[in-house]
Amino acid sequence: MAKLVFGMNQSLDGYVDHQQFAPDPALFRHWIEHVRDLTGSVYGRRMYEVMRYWDEDRPEWSAEQHEFAAAWRSQPKWVVSRSLKSVGPNATLVSDDIETVIRGLKAQLAGEIAVSGPDLARSLTDLGLVDEYRLYFHPVVLGRGKPFFAGPRPPLRLMASDRIGEDAIRLTYVPA
Repeated sequence: MAKLVFGMNQSLDGYVDHQQFAPDPALFRHWIEHVRDLTGSVYGRRMYEVMRYWDEDRPEWSAEQHEFAAAWRSQPKWVVSRSLKSVGPNATLVSDDIETVIRGLKAQLAGEIAVSGPDLARSLTDLGLVDEYRLYFHPVVLGRGKPFFAGPRPPLRLMASDRIGEDAIRLTYVPA
């Protein structure tokens, strides 16, 4: 059975914003390996549209960025959206009966399936489907933006804390 994991970089005050801060080289390496090891990813529409950046190689990219893009492209993706009409390569559009689709993926697959997007994570949390939360804190205070928890924080139990790179701390929680 697969495990559904929601994890994202965030500021100390709990906001996710890929434009305001970037991972250092060690954390970027961590994300490359994480994505490479995933069974797949479930995306909300907005996060999927942000991540489509990795669909095509760009000449200005570093070797590590090319490596991340290759890992991202190779993994299966399920995109939860009622407004999109189509999705890109190696992706499946999920527009109806999200709970049944995600429960089916968890039952049929092994390994980790990443949840990408706070709003989607909230919906899946409300359905009792998220197995683990990974909060990657950066020493930045944004004061506004999209919060990691799109709704009330669910009851959680801390399982681990890890320093990754120079500036990030990952806290791993499971539902309490």
